[in-house]
Amino acid sequence: MCVLLIEAFYGGSHKQLMDLLQEELQEDCVLCTLPAKKWHWRARTAALYFMQTVPISPNYRILFASSVLNLAELTALRPDLGKLKKVLYFHENQLVYPVQKCQERDFQYGYNQIISCLVADVVVFNSAFNMESFLTSIGKFMKLIPDHRPKDLEEIIRPKCQVLYFPVRFPDVSRFMPEHKLAHFEKVIGAKRSGDAYQTVVLPGQQKCRALMKTSHAASKSGLCEAQPRLHTTQHEGLPSPLIAVARLNKSEASESTNPCQEEDKQHLTFNLSNILSGQGYQQRPLHIVWPHRWEHDKGPETFFEVLLKLKEKDLPFHVSVLGEAFSEIPDIFSEAKKALGSSVLHWGFLPRKDDYFQALCMADVVISTAKHEFFGVAMVEAVYCGCYPLCPKALVYPEIFPAEYLYSTPEQLFKRLQNFCKRPDIVRKHLYKFYGIRCFSPVLGICGCQNARIKQGTTGHQFPMEYIVGPVTVCKHPI
Repeated sequence: MCVLLIEAFYGGSHKQLMDLLQEELQEDCVLCTLPAKKWHWRARTAALYFMQTVPISPNYRILFASSVLNLAELTALRPDLGKLKKVLYFHENQLVYPVQKCQERDFQYGYNQIISCLVADVVVFNSAFNMESFLTSIGKFMKLIPDHRPKDLEEIIRPKCQVLYFPVRFPDVSRFMPEHKLAHFEKVIGAKRSGDAYQTVVLPGQQKCRALMKTSHAASKSGLCEAQPRLHTTQHEGLPSPLIAVARLNKSEASESTNPCQEEDKQHLTFNLSNILSGQGYQQRPLHIVWPHRWEHDKGPETFFEVLLKLKEKDLPFHVSVLGEAFSEIPDIFSEAKKALGSSVLHWGFLPRKDDYFQALCMADVVISTAKHEFFGVAMVEAVYCGCYPLCPKALVYPEIFPAEYLYSTPEQLFKRLQNFCKRPDIVRKHLYKFYGIRCFSPVLGICGCQNARIKQGTTGHQFPMEYIVGPVTVCKHPI
């Protein structure tokens, strides 16, 4: 069996998922990609590009692609690919994606995703919120068509749909953590310190599952699409797991930021990072707030900075790190807020090295989301793993992932929570995050969509091992 992996926007979480699948499948896959640039053009024209560059092979059995690709166009242009079992993965959906200015061309992106679902055999979403918001919006969305509208599309697509939470990988961040976080880390993860290292604690019943996962891991390279010159592979240690997977991450550096607004802050970032790791005792430092999101309007930066400036006006002590990547168009609020926040800023800008990024998260106390849209929220999950107290909107995907005590309904509620934490930072530094049970799945199931396979939902209890978080799962190896 050979799986054809196609990613029209090979960057961020899209790249992370493809790399994980490629690692799991090893020599049984071919990966074809386009660089993560000019998203709108990728959504419009990627099918034509892949028509010419995907190698013809009689060995393909499955086609796995993200919803950026117009799958209907590709399968029409390449009838040989239309015969495969087609799996479509939704990182986000365009039916509820917020736009600053509605234009006629925006209809095309949602329309592409709908017709892609119609030709797919299995449609996978990274959260229930993503799936339900897409399916329940189809009817309203199609009313934008002036006349002769298609009917019952939701009923046709829904039976194909399922939720498989996005698998998140982490390095061992214990070396970056202040002492109070290390104590919490040991309680939550179930790890035991031995000198400067940590030993994995395996819970009862997990030995068999871990052994099963490891047997599928051999050190060999996957087949690549030779026609794609910018394609490269990333090898990871460890294995994919369910909602959250904890594994050792390679120390490879991400591509350097080319944004001049962030380039000028590199020395500033390093200098402040060294300052926070020395000097004044950690428990005596002001509350450290982190915002680790893309510098774009859909992440709600205006709300975040309005709340911080209100804290500043009341002379409440806090530090802030504004991480995340910026692109060609940066909302004006970022430059305005940086100036207004002044000495409260510890970090400002994208940290391309993963170690620097996780170190900054480990030194923070509270992580904030003010997103107007979120279908999973990898950055928030990463920050919580690094010991940050999360504050998220009581909307979107967040109630699906985070317990109610970490959710707020209005900016005023967010302000009041942060005001209290600024006065008493020890509250969050003593807090032990309350995890939900972790639901497990096998990537093989997501690829094959086999009706004979069943996921057994369960939890691992109140402790999680450090290397992997695993639980009862049936791995499908059923031939298609």
